[in-house]
Amino acid sequence: MNFTPRQWKALGTLKRLNGHSIFVVDSAGADAQTDRPCILLLHGYPTSSWDWEQLWPLLENDFRLVALDLLGFGFSDKPYPYHYRIQEQADIVEALVTQLGLQRFHVISHDYGDTVAQELLARQNERATPQWQSLCLLNGGLFPETHRPRLVQRLLAGPLGPFLTRHMGRQTLYKTMSRIFGPDTQPDDALIDGFWEVINFNNGRRTLHKLIDYMKQRRHHRPRWVGALEQQRIPIGLINGSMDPISGAHMVARYKEAVGNPLMIISLQDIGHYPQWEAPQQVHDAYRQFLTAAAQ
Repeated sequence: MNFTPRQWKALGTLKRLNGHSIFVVDSAGADAQTDRPCILLLHGYPTSSWDWEQLWPLLENDFRLVALDLLGFGFSDKPYPYHYRIQEQADIVEALVTQLGLQRFHVISHDYGDTVAQELLARQNERATPQWQSLCLLNGGLFPETHRPRLVQRLLAGPLGPFLTRHMGRQTLYKTMSRIFGPDTQPDDALIDGFWEVINFNNGRRTLHKLIDYMKQRRHHRPRWVGALEQQRIPIGLINGSMDPISGAHMVARYKEAVGNPLMIISLQDIGHYPQWEAPQQVHDAYRQFLTAAAQ
């Protein structure tokens, strides 16, 4: 582990975006005029931008890295009660891009962040000239018909959601994460403690059943979000932990059926749902390979 959650928090700042306080880490710091190519990183559910801390030192010497905690996650505002919509998360990302003055950049996303990326990609497809140079998708429910949520996710999305968020503990998180990580890349106590700390920051546990509405939104907006992949005008790659029971090899197979072959698919055979935690060096090497192919 390169940064604990507290150390990660110290790297970032809070920015006012669309009326909310949003936590942002920008490797450029005060040097906003850096000429390094830029990568925007979008995290998954129920975690935060801290998910990228293992990749950060592997990429920051060559790229400007920008990551945020989406609304309701990590160190950002967690309004409650609140209807968390993927479209609003996309609006916040676009507001950040505008505030930072980003013109051309790459995007890498995971899980919930994949869905935000799909909405943003639909908007990019509508532009005369896309800002995005490439999109790399890590394990996520790109197709609602292949998404296999765990029991705790289904319970959170149902009428018991408010009760469960009040009474769930660290052990519930541990059991869930251990079942979706690969058998040989299990999360250790420090990682689970970090997840738990970030989830609970600013009483965030109570938002979990609200945030998980994204599963319903995926079904409702499937034509637009899957259509964004079909109509893409930029290079797209998949880096996928094949052992992931939620969005593993079966999701990649569905991608080929529904969309066709992306520019590159790199399957990590013994890795689960969180490849950036389980195999950061492999993800880094695969991502560099994808960026090289995307530039050709």
